[in-house]
Amino acid sequence: MQRFRLHPKDPQQRLVRQAAEIVRHGGVIAYPTDSCYALGCHIGDKEALERIRRIREADRHHHFTLVCRDLTEIARFAKVDTWQFRLLKACTPGPYTFLLEATRETPRRLQHEKRRTIGIRIPDHRVAQMLLSELGEPIMSSTLLLPGDGLPLNDGDDIEERLGSQLDALLDGGGCGIEPTTVVDFAVTPPVVVRKGRGSLEPFGL
Repeated sequence: MQRFRLHPKDPQQRLVRQAAEIVRHGGVIAYPTDSCYALGCHIGDKEALERIRRIREADRHHHFTLVCRDLTEIARFAKVDTWQFRLLKACTPGPYTFLLEATRETPRRLQHEKRRTIGIRIPDHRVAQMLLSELGEPIMSSTLLLPGDGLPLNDGDDIEERLGSQLDALLDGGGCGIEPTTVVDFAVTPPVVVRKGRGSLEPFGL
């Protein structure tokens, strides 16, 4: 595993570029976000996605998240109505994950098996944003929460010790938090909070 030690506010672009290349070539990475560390892989790589599923011991009903750079990337993968777009605009970038109805273009393996929904997220973190910029497309992600653990991993040494043999790269931007995103189900009306996390519920009037 390659460990890239990054400045959290001013990440070294050449290192982020190297990490993006690892993702493009089928690698599985850990990277910081504005809520906690996440596992990530290329959106089109089925094998890498299965590796993340094994690390998380996740079943077919696990909601993977498409981490996007901005709202313009979302329309390709999720159906967004006007009211949904307004709320998305008010809450992004930020520590939220939104469950939306997937478009036909979204590969089946990325969707919730029964509901055909997809999790969408736009993080407010310099390292994550720079990585997405380098990739030029969303990254498939899941919270770095290991089976049996109550909290996500947040320390580079811990991540390397426990997952060094299963990851291809660690973008170590220092501690970023241990509280996962607030998850809001936008595939139902009115929206339902599935998980209360770091993001405030105020914008939803809930």
